[in-house]
Amino acid sequence: MSVIINIKDLSKSYQVHQKEPGFIGSIQGLFNRRYKTITAVDNISLSIQTGELVGFIGPNGAGKTTTLKMLSGLLYPTSGTATVMDYTPWQRKRDFLKNFSLVMGQKAQLWWDLPLYDSLLLQRDIYEIDKSVFRSSLQELTELLDLDKFLKVQVRKLSLGQRMRGELAAALVYHPQVLLLDEPTIGLDIVVQKKVRKFIKQYQQKYNATIILTSHYLDDVRELARRLVIIDHGRIAYDGSTENLIKQHVDHRRIVLTFFQPVAKTALLPYGQIIKYQPLHTILHVPRNQTTKRAAQLLTKFPVEDISIDEPSLENVVRELFTNQNYA
Repeated sequence: MSVIINIKDLSKSYQVHQKEPGFIGSIQGLFNRRYKTITAVDNISLSIQTGELVGFIGPNGAGKTTTLKMLSGLLYPTSGTATVMDYTPWQRKRDFLKNFSLVMGQKAQLWWDLPLYDSLLLQRDIYEIDKSVFRSSLQELTELLDLDKFLKVQVRKLSLGQRMRGELAAALVYHPQVLLLDEPTIGLDIVVQKKVRKFIKQYQQKYNATIILTSHYLDDVRELARRLVIIDHGRIAYDGSTENLIKQHVDHRRIVLTFFQPVAKTALLPYGQIIKYQPLHTILHVPRNQTTKRAAQLLTKFPVEDISIDEPSLENVVRELFTNQNYA
């Protein structure tokens, strides 16, 4: 596979006016304005292969959206370089614009007062899509996203879930090679979230699209992305697989035990940290390199009806990485 997105030493800083409170502060600000430099993205380097689906996650204010805006050409960087499909994004060349799409869960690209179908027609004209190709693409998107019931409904009257599916249809009706998804499931209920995730996966597999996905719902990332990039304070804190993230940052596993006879809590203490205890059901934290040995000992010495060994959830691994909280 070839590299389709290449970022090298990319940074973005802002000058923010610092105003003292009150009327006097406002007067002083007229004559002696003070500014503070905010670094949103701090010297990051990253390459993404054609056809990859990468989860791009981090806490609020980490620099995720700023990075995507630079990759889409909406923002100029303070320093560094980036290429997407061999184009420099902020030059906004015609062929680049026709082959990428940015979907922001909190920003609408649909025309508020028009039916959804009319917004899609406008996309057809803007991106100069052949009419037969448009019909075929629209039919496919209508089936995958279940748009048929509200294609002719005014966008302002759509539910949030319907509008988000419409946003995805508008972003994909011209089959972009690169798709930047910024919180595509924000505010959606669980059922709609699952539909959107299923659609993204199907689209990526069918068209070998390259996708960067940001989300506060780690279910989105866990189900869709094999590769995770974690950004914090504008810098990349991790780049690799979910499995490796857990191995690097969590040194334990959970052993979940169900007994067919009550077991005393004191009898279990030598085998791990007790996270939850009931006489017939217990959860232990066990050192990762001791998991197999401890599980075998428990099976031998206690009336075990059922046993399972669980990895920590991705949510807790990321929380631990950013806040130094212990997994629970």
